[in-house]
Amino acid sequence: MRSCLLGVFSSMAFQLSSIHYLSWLAKIYIGEQGHLIPTCWGYKHRAKNRVHEWVKGGLNDILVPVETFHLNNMFQSVIRHNQRFDFDRIPAVVELCWQAGADHHDENLNSSSWNLEATKGNVDGTESLSPNDLALIAKESLEAWETLRSGMEKLLMVYPVKVCKYCSEVHVGPSGHKARLCGVFKYESWKGDHFWTKANVDNLVPPKIVWRRRPHDPLVLVNEGRDFYGRVPAVLDLCTKAGAIAPAKYNIMMKVQGLSGPVNYKILQGH
Repeated sequence: MRSCLLGVFSSMAFQLSSIHYLSWLAKIYIGEQGHLIPTCWGYKHRAKNRVHEWVKGGLNDILVPVETFHLNNMFQSVIRHNQRFDFDRIPAVVELCWQAGADHHDENLNSSSWNLEATKGNVDGTESLSPNDLALIAKESLEAWETLRSGMEKLLMVYPVKVCKYCSEVHVGPSGHKARLCGVFKYESWKGDHFWTKANVDNLVPPKIVWRRRPHDPLVLVNEGRDFYGRVPAVLDLCTKAGAIAPAKYNIMMKVQGLSGPVNYKILQGH
């Protein structure tokens, strides 16, 4: 599934050239320039309510890689801290599929197809895509993403998957591992053992919610209209910008016909 998404999203990202990313908060915005909504907390949360400083984004900012330890079987002994380098780290979606019985020899689930570096550069042939081709790619991409999330939801009803309460670490199995990695990465404050809770589909396939600019919104989204703008998964925003039709279930999030900001009413008094 990810190998399919790698191709279609890389094509779209190159063609649209409109993904912006904030390095230390992992916030993204899909548009020619970032928004002016001051929700930046700065490096290690040392500030707050600042305007973001935007840089160029890429595929991994939209399809966030979530990795986990690869187990020989789901019910093997718990991984200890001193064993953390004895186990491979692979995409959590792939690990769950393998533990659920997927073919280990399937090329789409093989490690040779997990080349994330390709997402940072150009993809051969994308320069010649027509608007119709791009719209078709967007439609197939959105359908693939919906299928992926739906499949993960069904598997999570049957197979145990854990997520740390304090960070984004995921473990596929009935109990978490003992590797003391919590809070080591990025700006996470907790350090030590993980506190494991039941995972949901968002932990394995993060939706990456972004502000969405509608045709009647200002060219650059501003703070005054933040309560009126739509907020949708980044995948959906990118695909609809490329010509895909959004499923009806997202209409409320998109606020398609909503106002773009506060309305100033003039009260007429007297004659």
